[in-house]
Amino acid sequence: MTYVTLPMKELRRLSFYLAMEEYVARNLNLDDDLFFLWQVEPSVIFGRNQIIENEVNLNYCRNHNIQFYRRKSGGGCVYADMSNVMMSYITRSDEVTTTFSRYMAMVCAMLQELGLEATSTQNNDVLIGDRKVSGNAFYHIPGHSIVHGTMLFDTDMEHMLNAITPPQVKLDKHGVQSVRQRITLLKEHTDLTIEAFKAYVREHLCDKELLLTKENIVNIKVLEREYLDPNFVFGT
Repeated sequence: MTYVTLPMKELRRLSFYLAMEEYVARNLNLDDDLFFLWQVEPSVIFGRNQIIENEVNLNYCRNHNIQFYRRKSGGGCVYADMSNVMMSYITRSDEVTTTFSRYMAMVCAMLQELGLEATSTQNNDVLIGDRKVSGNAFYHIPGHSIVHGTMLFDTDMEHMLNAITPPQVKLDKHGVQSVRQRITLLKEHTDLTIEAFKAYVREHLCDKELLLTKENIVNIKVLEREYLDPNFVFGT
């Protein structure tokens, strides 16, 4: 698998990385699977079919400078910050089940080699023991499938619990009273730092590198405008 890298290291908005994975899938016609990791300042990302007011605590986000974005994949609402890691996987496939199965097996195997009791669920979550450490979502464009997800290495738990508004029925389904009782943080299971973990993931999963060009970046920023359009963000 090929790891996709950027020519310049700088802090970018979450919308840039959503545009980046879509651009790579649409324009870089490689036979190999592609993968990259990314981190963002405090942000909430919610699914294609969700109503923002039902999922995002907009007042809390605005008061605490937490950005919010809609993605083109389905699934639920998640919080991200610089203390956790986001993952993007692009492959030539139109078949949802096969793509998800391959990706989830790959992530679980990577964690298992760290000695962790990692398993996947039918809801496309990765668990350590019985607690969620990663959530993942999928969408496809003609000829390609994109899977992206979180890896909860660490996080600002207060922001996570207040920036999103999980339905009580979802919490009741798991028999818990708070999100914190349902998730775990990777730092609780490994001595690796977040940077060492990122290096491990890259070395474990990828054996090649693709460096994007400055022209690629310009084109990604053009595509990013779609993700920043208020009609897309606030639409239904």
